[in-house]
Amino acid sequence: MQISKDKNEQQKLLNSLMKQLSPADEAKLQQILNDKDAQKKMLSTPQAQELMRQLFGGEQNSKKGG
Repeated sequence: MQISKDKNEQQKLLNSLMKQLSPADEAKLQQILNDKDAQKKMLSTPQAQELMRQLFGGEQNSKKGG
């Protein structure tokens, strides 16, 4: 099943990235990942929005036009 494979790959990537963090930063990130409100707050920042635009294809994912 493709979704399961993608989730597994995402988990591996997350684990790999988390190993590169300091213990304090890892704890902060884990706290955010476990808190839906904190996730929404973090992802709604202009910095996060710009990073997502850069990572996921710029204007093609925006809600402009129609």
